[in-house]
Amino acid sequence: MLPRPLIPGAQRFLFPLLGLGLLLGLTGCADKAKAPAGRGGGGAAPVVAGKVERRVVPLTLDAIGAVEPSRTATVRSQVTGTLIKIHFTEGQVVKQGDVLFEIDSRPFQNSLRSAEADLQRIKVQLGTAQAQVDRYRTLNEGALVSQEQFQSIADSARALQSQQLASESAAANARLQLDYCLIRAPLDGRTGNVTVHEGDLIRGNDSAGQLVTVHQISPINVTFSVPQQYFGSLVQYRAQGALKIKVTPPGPDDRLEEGELTFMDNTVDASTGTLKLKGTFPNPKQRLWPGQFATVTLTLAAPEVLTVASSALQTSQAGQHVFVIKEDKTAELRPVTVERLSGPLAVIAKGVAEGETIVTDGQLRVIPGRPVEIKTADASGGGKSGKGPKTGEKAKGKAPEPSAPSAPPTLPAVTPTMEKKAP
Repeated sequence: MLPRPLIPGAQRFLFPLLGLGLLLGLTGCADKAKAPAGRGGGGAAPVVAGKVERRVVPLTLDAIGAVEPSRTATVRSQVTGTLIKIHFTEGQVVKQGDVLFEIDSRPFQNSLRSAEADLQRIKVQLGTAQAQVDRYRTLNEGALVSQEQFQSIADSARALQSQQLASESAAANARLQLDYCLIRAPLDGRTGNVTVHEGDLIRGNDSAGQLVTVHQISPINVTFSVPQQYFGSLVQYRAQGALKIKVTPPGPDDRLEEGELTFMDNTVDASTGTLKLKGTFPNPKQRLWPGQFATVTLTLAAPEVLTVASSALQTSQAGQHVFVIKEDKTAELRPVTVERLSGPLAVIAKGVAEGETIVTDGQLRVIPGRPVEIKTADASGGGKSGKGPKTGEKAKGKAPEPSAPSAPPTLPAVTPTMEKKAP
């Protein structure tokens, strides 16, 4: 049986369909050939690299501290009287011994004069009694007076001596009460709010009779707490010398204030599991103020250690690792032991050597044992994110790279139609 001939109208649609299939096949092959060298590609992976360096990285503890005055004194009156004058203004800096308040001293002057008069009277009586004792002693030796008379006169003289001592004490106390009428600053510092006014009656030794509070703020203390697990390190490094503390006061000025650790509490707070510490700062410009909260950095030591950029660290199920670039420009996956992190740096205890080159960006494209190409940070194509430069941006000092060829235009679909034969 002979093969059936093609329909006459279909022959002119067969060749365009075959051409379309051939064109699509060639386009797919071209796209595969132009596929970028990625994680499974055969080309070198572009990366940013850095060196393993030995640096001095301080071992620090960070905390939030409260600023406290180094000394505080609450000023009260020790005598009762009328306040006649205030010798300072609120908030003024005073020196130890400066007069702060003055109480009416006239009653105490009268008391002092009375005590001194009593003392003078006793001294006169005592002089007379001692003269009688000397006269009766001579008479007693000549048997002109009895022994009982001489003993009575001697006892009277000794009693007057005791009265003289009591009068001297009363006069000294009256003089002290007079001195208390001038209330002086107990220490160098800055005064606070004054709670009394001139003309008020001030009561002596009244627990509620606070006149003013004086804070010493140069030097000043900062109190903070650290977790109890750092107790051993604190004891170890403190035995080697004074530990330095840096404090950043709140505000736009980020200059640090430097001081030393001066106090470590003798017990751990059982309710919080923390250890209380205190640092002392000279505070010459008075940037630290009582009641503030400040960021505290306690430096335990400043050892020289191996460091890498923290961005070089990668984490897997087996632990942390980095990619080391060998001399033949191939990547090696190297497990590392990280001792601690310090800002943009990671301190490495084991796994790499000083001077080795490691991948710091672009790790997603790296395959162990495959070649890599070291580029700068700007030319690495965005590193891990895989994002390239935005459209229209040009690398500084470089000619713009030619854009990738666009995909071929989509051909219109061809629908075969049956041509009708003329009758």
